[in-house]
Amino acid sequence: MTDPLAPGGTIGILGGGQLGRMLAMAAARLGFHVHIYEPGANPPAGDVARFVTTAPYDDAEALGAFAASVDVVTYEFENVPAAALDLIEAQVPIRPSRQALAVSQDRLTEKTFLNDIGLATAAFAPVSPGPSAAGELAQAMAGVGTPAILKTRRLGYDGKGQARIDGPHDTTAALDAMDGAEAILEGFVDFEREISVIAARGADGMIACFEPGENVHKDGILHT
Repeated sequence: MTDPLAPGGTIGILGGGQLGRMLAMAAARLGFHVHIYEPGANPPAGDVARFVTTAPYDDAEALGAFAASVDVVTYEFENVPAAALDLIEAQVPIRPSRQALAVSQDRLTEKTFLNDIGLATAAFAPVSPGPSAAGELAQAMAGVGTPAILKTRRLGYDGKGQARIDGPHDTTAALDAMDGAEAILEGFVDFEREISVIAARGADGMIACFEPGENVHKDGILHT
């Protein structure tokens, strides 16, 4: 799929949260229909979408019917199982690409990718679970410094799957909070404010950038 989607086309969105809701509203203003696929009942995006499928991500029949009903599929969050994407991509294009999704699903992969293309990030180091976890965390702290945040490499958002470390006395509780998951230690960054800049690239290579917006957090959770 390289031609622009014509008005009246249907966009499939994996995930029905607040971002999916905003995406569906923006699509409607451009003349597109939206079909939401969401495992949970009564998703926020469902209120503004033309179609909603409520089914788990491992329901092959539901995924197939969803893919057959849309012209292109996108996602509102990164934690979509690869097996679900395999089934969908066999029937309909997925945008952004699977590679972009794979990079964003793992915090270590994501930061390594950004560093490799010349973009700076907070200092970071991997911490694997198991008998050597305490030693790896101590080594990571020596390189990254404290205070720092220990995070699961996958999943986790709005402060979930994260633990603050101010010194050695916090390491045991922080590792326990990871619950055996692969983790990454991220250093703090001294900053005045946090902003987001959204950029979109079309299949033809054209890029559009939008005005930056400031992110305001409360208790580790994005507020506005």
